[in-house]
Amino acid sequence: MSRFSSRKHLGALVGAVVLVGAGGWIAGTQVRSPADAAAAHTAPKAGPVTVAVQRQSLTATVVASGSVEFTSPRPLALAGAVGTGASATAGGEGAEQRITKAPVAGTKVKEGDVLMAVNGRPVLALSGTVPMYRALGPGASGDDVKQLQKALRRLGFDPGSISGTYGQGTASAVTSWYTSKGYEAQKPSAEDEQQLGQLQQAVSAAQQTLLTTNSASGSGGETETGTETGTESGTAASASGSTSSPNPQSSTDAQIHHLQLESAKKALNMANAALSTFQASYGTKVPAGEVVFFPKLPVRLNKVTVKTGDTASGPIGTVTSSDLEVQAVVPGSDAELLRKGMAVQVTTTDGKKATGTVSALGAEAASSTTAATGSGDDSEGSAGTTSGGTGSESAGTSATSATDSSAPVQLRISVPNSGELADEAEAAVKVTIKIGASDGKVLAVPLAAIRTSSDGDVRVQVERGGRLSDVHVTVGLSAAGLVEVKPTSGTLEQGDKVVVGE
Repeated sequence: MSRFSSRKHLGALVGAVVLVGAGGWIAGTQVRSPADAAAAHTAPKAGPVTVAVQRQSLTATVVASGSVEFTSPRPLALAGAVGTGASATAGGEGAEQRITKAPVAGTKVKEGDVLMAVNGRPVLALSGTVPMYRALGPGASGDDVKQLQKALRRLGFDPGSISGTYGQGTASAVTSWYTSKGYEAQKPSAEDEQQLGQLQQAVSAAQQTLLTTNSASGSGGETETGTETGTESGTAASASGSTSSPNPQSSTDAQIHHLQLESAKKALNMANAALSTFQASYGTKVPAGEVVFFPKLPVRLNKVTVKTGDTASGPIGTVTSSDLEVQAVVPGSDAELLRKGMAVQVTTTDGKKATGTVSALGAEAASSTTAATGSGDDSEGSAGTTSGGTGSESAGTSATSATDSSAPVQLRISVPNSGELADEAEAAVKVTIKIGASDGKVLAVPLAAIRTSSDGDVRVQVERGGRLSDVHVTVGLSAAGLVEVKPTSGTLEQGDKVVVGE
């Protein structure tokens, strides 16, 4: 064997040894004992979780979900029956009040407008604070009549003097007003005309009786005179000792005639009084069901609960003003931070914003919706959540006296420029109420960093150079999970690490 061949075999042997050794080393690095494997899965030693101290402005808010509603809801119903219609009775009132033209939801109603029709008769809207409660006609007087006269004058139909007494001028104005709307004012009914004729006949009969009695008592008057003469003569005769006496039959007849005459006079007076009383209220009238007075016009027909053909004896629907407001509900704990007049930002689902103020809380706010409960106009927003609380600097007056702080509290939010929400009626919105703000930029730490001891001492733990130290602080406004802090001992600066957990 040559020297070259020997060296070749030696090199191959060395290479094989190196490869085997490398393979063993690799295999050794991949093989671990059970103890090593357990040690590799053991969690590292726990350390504090820290967050940097910030310097920023804080604004505390209460956030809630609400809904946009029209203001001043109130139920709509008729005060009585409309006048003579196709199904009229002898009394001139509809035997059954049927809606012949139903109101339309969403309609804006102005003064003098026709709300609906019942038995072919109009139901008209007027402005006034005294509700309609009776028919108004000749001879009637009161604040409701004065209210009607003022409304007629505003509409351009002059009733004459605003006296509060329904006279011929008022009747003429009513007739002109109805004509302008395409209707005929309520004239005396057939029963009224019949009663007028009967009363006139009663007066005529009483006059005839009096004339007849007077004619019959003409001789009775002479008899009375003769009786008086006879009595005087009889008295004189008696005085002279004569035994003659007056005629008893003539005296009785005179008394009867006198009673008949007085009775006829009384009957005529009573007949004239009855006729005068009836004539005072005879003429053009406004039936109780044909006018609805609203405290403020225009109004909006928000909901309608009837349709054509229904009876008009119950609720008709709900009317509101044309202005918009926001109704919301928050937990009692949040409501305690609120007070009337606080600024509110309203945000719609498509990002439009409007500003408003808290105008009512609790029972006062709920009253605006319960007024229309009978017609199903109640509306409530969803319960809100608190985005921030306040310290002593921003505490408001209590909005609820409920002992349960979680009990929901109703809010009413006025929106002065409600045109910004014109297309958002009954839509859900986000309500953000500002309840406090810091005085410029302040040191702020997470609420989790605040530690309070049993004696009320407040502190935060600060990590510096791997060591923890306590810094005593006072707290102020809290908002969005942060709280304002001021150090009372030690130092605390922006960027310091405070412990929020382990």
